[in-house]
This record gives sequence, structure tokens and C-alpha cells, in this order.
Amino acid sequence: MARGTKVERNSVSNQDHEINYEANKLDVKPGKIKDAKETSGNQRKTIEKKVK
Repeated sequence: MARGTKVERNSVSNQDHEINYEANKLDVKPGKIKDAKETSGNQRKTIEKKVK
């Protein structure tokens, strides 16, 4: 992979900027992402399904 390319990883970490990114992407509040992360794990696909 070339340096500087943007890659969306499969998991969401507990870092605020990643939670905020996911919240903005799905148009929800960051707290909803944190709740979904606690109940369903940190995989992006499962979080997105849970929030929608």
C-alpha cells in the first residue's frame, strides 16, 4: 500500500476521532456509536447495522 493512501479499516477504535468520524458518517451522535460498540463489538459493519 502506498504511503498516504486512505484506507477505511474494518474496526473502530476507542479514539474520539474515530468515533466522531463514524458518527458523522452515519449522521448520529457519538454516544450512539459508543453504545453500539459496547453491545456489538468493534467491527464497522456490525456497528453500522446496529445504528441503522
